[in-house]
Amino acid sequence: MSARKRKRKDVKRSLRLTQIRSTIGFPEDQGRTIRALGLGKINSTIDQVDNPAVRGMIFKVKHLVKVEEI
Repeated sequence: MSARKRKRKDVKRSLRLTQIRSTIGFPEDQGRTIRALGLGKINSTIDQVDNPAVRGMIFKVKHLVKVEEI
């Protein structure tokens, strides 16, 4: 394995999540997903590690959040 492949594997990708809509009027489990992601108020922003678990949560509430890769 070359050094370049190892180096690229060690780099953690991140996602910047911003809540753009309220959870009022949506199912309760979507509100709990927003809280689990670390959001809770409109225009609040957090950085999350990009992994399959976080991607699954984002997919569930994709209509409530804006996602940017950083």
